[in-house]
Amino acid sequence: MNIVRRLLSYYFDILNHDKYARYLLCKRSPASFDKSDLTENLWKTHDDFLKKQKLCDFELDISLLDLKIELASRIFMRCNFCENKCNVDRNKTKGKCGVKQSRVASEFLHMSEESFLVPSHTIFFSGCTFSCVFCQNWDISQKNCGVYVEPSQLADIIHSRKQQGSINVNWVGGDPTPNIFYILKTLKKMNVNLPQIWNSNMFCSLDTMNLLNGVFDVYLTDFKYGNNNCAKKLSQIDKYFETVSRNHKIAYENGEIILRHLVMPNHFNCCSKPILDWIIKNIPNCVVNIMAQYRPEYKAIKFEDISRSVSADEFYDVKKYANKIGINQI
Repeated sequence: MNIVRRLLSYYFDILNHDKYARYLLCKRSPASFDKSDLTENLWKTHDDFLKKQKLCDFELDISLLDLKIELASRIFMRCNFCENKCNVDRNKTKGKCGVKQSRVASEFLHMSEESFLVPSHTIFFSGCTFSCVFCQNWDISQKNCGVYVEPSQLADIIHSRKQQGSINVNWVGGDPTPNIFYILKTLKKMNVNLPQIWNSNMFCSLDTMNLLNGVFDVYLTDFKYGNNNCAKKLSQIDKYFETVSRNHKIAYENGEIILRHLVMPNHFNCCSKPILDWIIKNIPNCVVNIMAQYRPEYKAIKFEDISRSVSADEFYDVKKYANKIGINQI
């Protein structure tokens, strides 16, 4: 636990009321922009204000968060929040993720996350940027379910959950990436000092990673595959490894990371080992959770290599290798 506290020091400082959640700082960072400006000019303005953030002691009429919301609203109309880059107008239609307007599938106090995250207020959205054949949440990730909740109403719910004991807000799915515009609008309505957790498969576009910067405190990531072939076969995704590894590097520079790796049967040499090797070389000071709860859900039975649960030997082989190379495990 000492290692976790050291590697997630900002997260624990928020819990101890020694620091503010980054989204609150973003709301107190002044920014001036013209909504008639070209998007490329707004990005330049955004990057300039992000580099030289100045904090005010009061709520602002126009803040850096408002600028992020404006940029997200433009992306929403030609969506490239993820690297699928469907370029559809989400006011009119959905992309590969299956998401048009954001729908909340469920929200509750989650008691089964990592011990230092609970009770975690998890907010699940329907839809996903991936189509994993083994998805354990396929009933919400692969279906258009849930309900639209006004951002102000969800903000009130988040405040209520804090009164019930939540110690963070955990934005998940499916995947939160298609919902970043909605999430930013919800954060605009909030004022509670809770760490914000981006719980994602990390298939975000560079624009989305830029929007997340200065807003989210912890990246709770999912690193599934050590190569593109497995990603294409099992999640129907192209350019997986280069995209997800790039985004982990960006997250590592901008926040704190809890990286989850789900051990799958028969995927040690192709996935687990390459991922662990990459971590120790590129983002060594992150927290890693090697997970054993794989089971053949959804369509997995049709794929021989993953048609059974992971064995204890397979799981401990990954743990043993992680120990050998110096991974910071929980």
